[in-house]
Amino acid sequence: MKYDGSNIVLNSTGCSFDDFASNFSDDDRVYGFLRVIAGDELSKRTKFALIVWLGKNVSGFKRARMGPDKSSVKEVIRSYAVELMINEKSELNEDFIRAAIIKAGGANYGTGTRD
Repeated sequence: MKYDGSNIVLNSTGCSFDDFASNFSDDDRVYGFLRVIAGDELSKRTKFALIVWLGKNVSGFKRARMGPDKSSVKEVIRSYAVELMINEKSELNEDFIRAAIIKAGGANYGTGTRD
């Protein structure tokens, strides 16, 4: 969801992470809702992430509006495993988001979890 003037509107939907990530630029304020399959080989679960994006080039006034507006968005999008405030493209990647969801999910007993 992006801003259209002072309104927050559904900007796009998609099926791939690349489609999702293409909606975020340094000039935008975006609320993204992402579906991720998480878990291990014993148990796969669908989890959701709420991504709050605040681009580097957004003005101070528009930055300030995000607090109250985020509350309104969260009245509509209520079910998610993790909320991430991201403003760096380096953090807007599937591995970073998946790791945050796994961490929020607690125990992970699969064989691929040892460090």
